[in-house]
Amino acid sequence: MTSSTGFSRRALLGGAGAGLVAGAAGGVAVGRPAGPAPAAAAGLGSGRIPFHGARQPGIVEPQQARVHLAAFDLAPGAGRDGLRELLKRWSQTAARLGRGEPATEHENRIAADAGPCSLTVTFGFGATLFDRAGLADRLPPALEPLPDFPEDAIDRARSDGDLWVQICADDALVAFHALRVLQQQAAGTAVARWQMSGFSRTPGAAGTAPVTGRNLMGQIDGTNNPQPQQPDFAAKVFCGSEAPGWLAGGTYVVQRRIRMLLDNWENLPEDRQERVIGRRRSDGAPLSGGTEHTAVDLAAQNPDGTLAIPADAHVRVAAPAANGGAAMLRRGFSYHDGLLPDGSPDAGLLFVAFQADPARGFVPVQRKLARGDGLSRFLRHEASGLYAVPPGAPEGGYVGQALLEG
Repeated sequence: MTSSTGFSRRALLGGAGAGLVAGAAGGVAVGRPAGPAPAAAAGLGSGRIPFHGARQPGIVEPQQARVHLAAFDLAPGAGRDGLRELLKRWSQTAARLGRGEPATEHENRIAADAGPCSLTVTFGFGATLFDRAGLADRLPPALEPLPDFPEDAIDRARSDGDLWVQICADDALVAFHALRVLQQQAAGTAVARWQMSGFSRTPGAAGTAPVTGRNLMGQIDGTNNPQPQQPDFAAKVFCGSEAPGWLAGGTYVVQRRIRMLLDNWENLPEDRQERVIGRRRSDGAPLSGGTEHTAVDLAAQNPDGTLAIPADAHVRVAAPAANGGAAMLRRGFSYHDGLLPDGSPDAGLLFVAFQADPARGFVPVQRKLARGDGLSRFLRHEASGLYAVPPGAPEGGYVGQALLEG
C-alpha cells in the first residue's frame, strides 16, 4: 500500500537509515537510523523486509549491522538480453532470501540455520552500463561522472562499475551468503569489479531507546540525517518528474571509500577534536549549546568573542544552510581492512548517500568540504562511484524492468 505522499507502508514504518557525521558528503560517520527502537537481540533473526514494493529496500529502512558493497561489469557480448535475465535472477533471489527461504541445492548453505535477519538487497546502474547494454539513449543526464575533488586519491580499480549491489543484514553469514549467491548467478553475464565489506552497531546493542551511533573517530554521527516525516524528504531523496520515466520514484547513490587517519586524529586532545567537528564528543551536542538535537547556532560566540563553532568546523561547512539546502540520506558503514605498510589502520567509512540529484546534493557539498573543512585533514577519499537506483520491483517483476522493457 502506498500513501498519498508516495511512500510505501514499509518506508514509513522503517524510518530513515543514518550514515554520516552531522554534516554531509565528506563526513565520516555511521549513525543509528531514526524510527522505531531496535528489536531485542532475541528477535534479530526473524526480521523480514519485503523486496517487492514501490521503492527498493535498503534505502529508508533502519540500518543493519553488516554490509557488502560490490560492483560488476557486464561481460562482452552479454548485451541487453543478458542484463535482463541477470536482473530477473537477482531479483528473484533477493526476494527469496529476504523472506528467509532455504537455499537451493546448488547454493552454499552457510546461512541455513539463520533467519532472514532483515536482509536487503539494493541494485544500481552505473553510467557505463548504458552503452554496453545498448541503452545509450536512456542514460539519465544526472548520471554524468563525478568531478575530481581536491585531495582525492581515487583508485579506479575499486571505483565505478556497470552494476552496483548493496547487501545489508543483521547477521554476517546471511549477508555473505547473499553476496556469494549473486556472484555465482552473475557468472557468464557480469564480472566482479570490486567488493567492500563494512559494519555498524548491532540493533539493540545500545538498549531499546533510540541512540545515534558513533563512527571510528568516536564521534556521535547521523544527527542531522533527513527523516521521512519531514515534508521535503521525498524531494531530497527520490527522483520526480524531472527524471527519465523508468527512474521516476528511484534515486541516485554516491558511494565513497573514505579512509580515516586515525593515528593522527587520536593524537589530538579531545577539545581540538570537538572544534574540528563542531560538536561535543561526549553527547554530540553542538558547541553552540544545547543537546544533540538542538539546532546548530552558527552565529553563537564564546565569551571572548570568538565563534563557538569554528569557521572550518565540519558542521558549519557542511550545514544545509551553507549549501543552498543541499541534503542527502546518508547510510554509511565503518570498515577495517587490517594494517597499511606503515602500520597505520586501513579503516574508515564506506560512505553511501541517496539523493534525488547528485548535482544538487553531493557535488556542491563535497566541493565546499574539500576547500574549507577542517576534518578533511584527517580523511583520504580512495574510491568513488555514482549509480542510478531504479524504483522497486512489483510482485512478479524485477528491478530495472521499466528500463529494459519500456
